[in-house]
Amino acid sequence: MKKITLLFAIGLLTWSCANSQEAEMPARNKDLDYSKGVSNITKVEKQLDKGLSRAVFAGGCFWCVEEVFERVRGVEEAVSGYAGPDAPKPTYELVCTGTTEYAEAVVVYYDPAKVSYEELLTAFFAGHDPTQVNRQGPDVGPQYRTAVFYQNETEKEQAQAYIDKLNASGKFSAPIATTLEPLGVFYVAEAYHQDYYPAHPNQPYVARVSKPKVEKFTKAHPELLKEGYKE
Repeated sequence: MKKITLLFAIGLLTWSCANSQEAEMPARNKDLDYSKGVSNITKVEKQLDKGLSRAVFAGGCFWCVEEVFERVRGVEEAVSGYAGPDAPKPTYELVCTGTTEYAEAVVVYYDPAKVSYEELLTAFFAGHDPTQVNRQGPDVGPQYRTAVFYQNETEKEQAQAYIDKLNASGKFSAPIATTLEPLGVFYVAEAYHQDYYPAHPNQPYVARVSKPKVEKFTKAHPELLKEGYKE
């Protein structure tokens, strides 16, 4: 039994986001300037239409969260990065140690005329397990926590109301563990993390961990999908 448990643990480690093979690959949106290393979010925002709104979410490995939002109608761009305090610039290796206050997160640029913040919350909570504390499946540590990084009191109130609704619904056997945190800063992740899901469909972690999450969302909420992702 101990041998089987050990093999299972090794398997999870191999499939975890932090231990997956990294590869340079082009971003889906060629107009965005993904620098090597980490750049401040404002470098990306300057190239987006001023009419878009912004929202930030964390729900485990950012590859999964990014792909969920890329499929939501009204979302112009989802960018992987690190949300946390205004501290020294994070790197993937540093954040993966779990010793920083940063979380792997995704900033979502969306057209509020096509999709509401509450609908984004619907997509977010459907795309991961919001009852797990400081982990998502094989990914363990505070950097993988479930969190809504609110930018104003309206977002905070809407997120709290949605969490209260989920808790009251009995949909989950455990209480929602998602934290509501004020957005300090967001740093864009290294280039090879952007659009990782569509670029590596056969990568073990993507196939065994990310894909089920994305498919769970698409099946649960077809009304939120862009035309190209509807069955």
